[in-house]
Amino acid sequence: MTVPFYPWTVWIWAGFDPALIVVALYLGWKADQFGKTFIAAIAAFAIAVLFSWVVTAAGIPWPAPITHDGPTFFTVRAVAALLWAILGYGARRVVARRA
Repeated sequence: MTVPFYPWTVWIWAGFDPALIVVALYLGWKADQFGKTFIAAIAAFAIAVLFSWVVTAAGIPWPAPITHDGPTFFTVRAVAALLWAILGYGARRVVARRA
């Protein structure tokens, strides 16, 4: 199954990769210092790219596939991982402050 290539939407899917979001939010939530969100983002990026590659290689449709002939948007994924990790870090601080 081939997914039609629309350059204006592919980068959005790369930033909203479900695996990236889940891992980055979780690791950002667990970070106890702001600087650790960068480490969380790097780990989330690596895990999400590996997971997306495995899912795509298995032939399972995925919103942000990684293929040899399609754009991977590693930069978009890395920035998105950082933003999701910061969001998870901030959410934990807000919840802790209100409790």
